Amino acid sequence: MVIIAYWIVAGILALAYLFSGATKLVRSKAQLEASGQRWVSGARPSFVKFVGVVEILGALGLILPPAFSILVILAPLAAIGLVLVQAVAIGVHMQIRDVKSLPINIVLLILAFATAWLAVLTLILF
Repeated sequence: MVIIAYWIVAGILALAYLFSGATKLVRSKAQLEASGQRWVSGARPSFVKFVGVVEILGALGLILPPAFSILVILAPLAAIGLVLVQAVAIGVHMQIRDVKSLPINIVLLILAFATAWLAVLTLILF
């Protein structure tokens, strides 16, 4: 049951971060800002791309190690990394008073915490 819960939560989280990260990599700063991502106005384009890469690597870290049973310790570490990404994102959105983005950030933070917890449980139990 824990494994099934992990795959459901990790899958949802990975899809969200793959989409978000890919969007940051392929769209310009102006396009991201026009789509409602206000935080990019104060960031360098290279930093926006860096965040995109981190999000994609985090998503891959949730899925690939457990899927192939190789370095499975990377899954909880990736989830913890995504918790940190969301904690920083929430801080940035609060700093620029972008409260409209906070609900999705909070949901992603909760999903990342749940994924980390389920990944650790999976390591302990199996």
